[in-house]
Amino acid sequence: MSVTQLAALFALGAIWGASYIFIRVAVEPLGPIFLMFARVALSGLILLAYARLRRQKLNIRGHWRRFIVLGFLGSALPFSLIAWAELTVTASMAAILMSTTPLFTTFVAAIGLGERLTLYKLIGAVLGILGVTVTVGGSDMAMNLEVISATFALLAATLSYAIGGVYAKRYFSGLNNLSMSSGQMIAAAVVLAPVSAVNLPGGALPLEALLATLALIVLCTAFAYQLYYYLIISAGPINALTVTLLVPIFGVIFGALMLGESISPGIVAGLVIVLFSVGLVTGMISPRRRYKANPSKAG
Repeated sequence: MSVTQLAALFALGAIWGASYIFIRVAVEPLGPIFLMFARVALSGLILLAYARLRRQKLNIRGHWRRFIVLGFLGSALPFSLIAWAELTVTASMAAILMSTTPLFTTFVAAIGLGERLTLYKLIGAVLGILGVTVTVGGSDMAMNLEVISATFALLAATLSYAIGGVYAKRYFSGLNNLSMSSGQMIAAAVVLAPVSAVNLPGGALPLEALLATLALIVLCTAFAYQLYYYLIISAGPINALTVTLLVPIFGVIFGALMLGESISPGIVAGLVIVLFSVGLVTGMISPRRRYKANPSKAG
């Protein structure tokens, strides 16, 4: 990748890593449903305004039924689950557990798209489960029903992302990226609107919660999606996918620096295992590729 692409990759990893911090700050005063409704609705409007400014035609109306499905699977459901979970678990733990999304995507793609499962992908999946167990069990939080429920909510969010990604690949091939991101956000807002209407925040909202919400909307959603699509187009989807290795690292660092979250040995061990498993599943780490590159070292 070029220097510009690498800079964009690290910027995206930092932005999405910070999103878990912003959610953690804003979710309690705003509530998980309303916070996520504000996130998708306002970011969707920003993207629509951006498309109008660029005079780019969006092909949304002709796909609105499918956008409702994609908005639910790719944004409304996982965003809400993440926000609800962060009422209990730390931002750094949420970032680590959400980095397992490629593991779920691998199996969903095998079922939905007929993609081949290799031995390394299966090994990576097993390591991913081990990494999740070590991350949760090695944290400083007391193991109780709330923590376990939040963990399953985060894993359900990764599964929803995986299903949404496979659905998008199957039914939205050829649609431009701005149409995709705008349609997905607006559809997610439509899905969340009725539920958020009965879950309005009460009382005055703290300034830090409002600023965190603004950053989540503008920086972590509207801007980040365009940065991600830039990487997909210019550097390719495989290189863009390496952002999944950077997000939890930034999430753990920001959690410690900005929220004072502890970095226990268990958290570090779980992070390493999860990242290694994601590398195996995505093909970024391939013992076979290393063997081919250095055949003289075999045996």
